Amino acid sequence: MPYGKYKGSLICNLPEFYLVWYHSKGFPEGKVGMLLSTMYEIKLNGLEYLLAPLKRNV
Repeated sequence: MPYGKYKGSLICNLPEFYLVWYHSKGFPEGKVGMLLSTMYEIKLNGLEYLLAPLKRNV
């Protein structure tokens, strides 16, 4: 995350309530907004297990 309270955190590690807040407020424009929106959908649909192989490589 490039800014805010969670600056420096991986977007996949953001808490769900933060993504829900962004969803209600509106995601920012550009790549960060697209990544936040995608992570919101992943967490909303219980698909976080798909990120496990990626997290192991970080």
